[in-house]
Amino acid sequence: MQSLTQRRPANMSKPAVTAPPGNPLFKSDALHLVFCVVGVVGSLLVYGVLQERIMTIPYGEGDKAEVFKYSLFLVFCNRTVAATIAAITLVIKGKTEELKPVAPILSYASVSLSNVVATTCQYEALKHVTFAVQTLGKCAKMFPVMIWGYFILKKRYTLRDVMLAVCITGGCFIFFMTGPTVSRVATDKNSSLFGILLMVGYLSADGYTSTFQQKMFKGYQMTSYNQVLYVSLCSICLSSFGLVTSGQLGSTLSFISRHPDALSAMILLSCASSCGEWLPGGSIVSHRP
Repeated sequence: MQSLTQRRPANMSKPAVTAPPGNPLFKSDALHLVFCVVGVVGSLLVYGVLQERIMTIPYGEGDKAEVFKYSLFLVFCNRTVAATIAAITLVIKGKTEELKPVAPILSYASVSLSNVVATTCQYEALKHVTFAVQTLGKCAKMFPVMIWGYFILKKRYTLRDVMLAVCITGGCFIFFMTGPTVSRVATDKNSSLFGILLMVGYLSADGYTSTFQQKMFKGYQMTSYNQVLYVSLCSICLSSFGLVTSGQLGSTLSFISRHPDALSAMILLSCASSCGEWLPGGSIVSHRP
């Protein structure tokens, strides 16, 4: 049971925001900002390339060529690397007190469950739609975020905000209806419809994830490292449970034993995913107005 003192009182006055000190590793803030921008773009580029390589390009040659099919294991790898980085960072920074949970475990688990569902749908969609469709589909995230924000955070949006979300989402659907959508590994030409449904599941779950994360930050005095650590630990448990109960664990380990280079790609994918999560937050903290 969490202590009531851990909750942030609603009427607590906010401390004055001061400009954060410059990063000691860089001679200027501009150089540090360039590093952050290049790091974010580079990590997302690596993440996108490896994501498509792992899920759509066969490993092996000839009759022994086979495509990796086990999305839950990718989720497991992503969350394991993220939890490791978060824990190591807290230890290096000397913030070992943040290794303990701040919010109720069920709150972390709620974010974790939606994150596991979103990431699994994202990877599974590549079996049915092209990488371009998957990437462009993420632009429609505004709508589910606004809906979840209305119900969870009690946010209110102007007509301009709604129309902007409608236009962006409508543009995505126009592309879906007129451009090529079928993945190279799809066994059925009509499977693109199922892939789009998976993207809808991804957008809905991911919108809930980001919205509930905001609610946790507002309700508890926690850092992003603490939240990532415990959300990732819950995700490791959930993905492990899914791998075991679905019978995918043995098949995944067998695949890796036949194609060890796949594991290297998965670890690099997970590192790129973690960098893509951490660098934007670091750049905002360091260079906010």
